[in-house]
Amino acid sequence: MKDPQHNTAASLPEKDIFERLKSGEAVYTTDPGYDKINETVARTLRLSQQLNSSDNVKDVRHYLSEITGNTIDDSTTVFPPFYTNFGKFTAIGKNVFINHACSFLDMGGITVEDNVLIGPKVNLITENHPVNPDERRALVTKPITIRKGAWIGAGATVLPGVTVGENAIVAAGAVVSKDVPADTVVGGIPAKTIRKINHETI
Repeated sequence: MKDPQHNTAASLPEKDIFERLKSGEAVYTTDPGYDKINETVARTLRLSQQLNSSDNVKDVRHYLSEITGNTIDDSTTVFPPFYTNFGKFTAIGKNVFINHACSFLDMGGITVEDNVLIGPKVNLITENHPVNPDERRALVTKPITIRKGAWIGAGATVLPGVTVGENAIVAAGAVVSKDVPADTVVGGIPAKTIRKINHETI
């Protein structure tokens, strides 16, 4: 049985806690540098309150830019409320539309490319925990990528490590645990291919 109070300092003294998060290795609350994660979360929570009190999309873009550390382009629209626990590892492209009440848990990294549509109450979840109960408080992450032109339907959940391909559609309410090929419609729990998208008939 692995001791959840293990000391990683000896094995990884030079590796930043944020690098470890994005690399997908298990990160424990007792690990050196974990206080940086807590500080980021606290800052994000404060800024999220301001974001979700905004009454115009310009202010939402401003606060989301502060949260992510990247300028949100004027062509992108995000409707509040918008929820994120971290924000530092989220990148959002141009001409993106994100509807109300979406949740981005992004400690593993979330990339939303240009021209993406995200419906209301969509969950993008990059974070997981080990199966072993003695280690379950550890974080294990995998990135999510939403490619150009994709459309994520209302209430869908995209799980860690998934890439949704270019122009693909995730049907409302789907739970996506595997990569979605480009130009493909998926739906269901777990999500499965429904059909291919024929550009000639669009």
